[in-house]
Amino acid sequence: MFQNTKDSKTKLSELGEFGLIDHLTQFFKVKQISTVKSIGDDAAVLNHDKFTVVTTDLLVEGVHFDLAYMPLKHLGYKAVMVNLSDIYAMNAQAEQITVSIACSNRFTVEALEELYSGITAAAELYNVDVVGGDTTSAVKGITISITALGQAKKEDITYRSGAKPNDLLVVSGDLGGAFLGLKVLQRENEVFKVNPNAQPELEKYTYIVERQLKPEARKDIVELLKALGVKPTSMIDISDGLSSELMHLCKNSKVGANLFEDKLPLDPMSISTCEEFELDSTTVVLNGGEDYELLFTIDQSDFDKIKANPNLTVIGHMAEQSEGIHLISRMNTKIPIKARGWNGMEDED
Repeated sequence: MFQNTKDSKTKLSELGEFGLIDHLTQFFKVKQISTVKSIGDDAAVLNHDKFTVVTTDLLVEGVHFDLAYMPLKHLGYKAVMVNLSDIYAMNAQAEQITVSIACSNRFTVEALEELYSGITAAAELYNVDVVGGDTTSAVKGITISITALGQAKKEDITYRSGAKPNDLLVVSGDLGGAFLGLKVLQRENEVFKVNPNAQPELEKYTYIVERQLKPEARKDIVELLKALGVKPTSMIDISDGLSSELMHLCKNSKVGANLFEDKLPLDPMSISTCEEFELDSTTVVLNGGEDYELLFTIDQSDFDKIKANPNLTVIGHMAEQSEGIHLISRMNTKIPIKARGWNGMEDED
């Protein structure tokens, strides 16, 4: 991996565009047999024998992340996860990514080395090849664009449009932690602004801070479902909040849904942090976002295959479209669900 010291301040102009690309991409190794030609030519050459799944995302400084509390290595890792999560939400396997970066001259070669060390770590852990991309200058800040490509058999691909009335609504992992981790980081950043000598108090928030800074795409859930012999009828990843993603599934599948408040999965640290910040935990789960868990539906006949699995929680069921989309509260009251997502949560402050 890159060798540098904290005192190194190599200007990007010292390497030039092509020299910088060669420098940053020197540690990428080809692992996928579908990668015929990787970095080093005018374009990558891939040989996919199944259906190809493609997704792309932009991460913009000041909009999607704040470098005051987002380490560049973590940013690189997270940028990859954001895209791989979309591939897994199609019930496909990710195989390649491209990485493009636009940054201002405030960033040094060593800073981009940190960013690329996170990208490299993610690519190695999730067994994907980095096969291309671009670097260019920007007037200010840094913007990262990653495109991910994957493969799946035609019959395995899962769309948002396959849910049926009475299908069970299932989610992986727990929800709300990423939003709460952000709240903690924002609070500690405000303390730092007032007192630069203050040390951030993050130890007791380790899990939720990691959910924000270093999320993991749920490749394991795709593999688990395959091993269990379960083909989801619809699926989506949770990037904008549970309520928004559920409404996407319902809209695309032309169904309604009943979501049960007492079934929503929360980590104990998330519950205690909600109490500390005086936030309603259900509101956080519904609207928080950035958890990158998978939300999917299954036929009721598959319930026995997943019911004992600690990674999965049945949180509701789909209904006829005419019934609408509702949260069934702990008091057994039906409350219409409105998608607010990440922006809606932030607007409350």
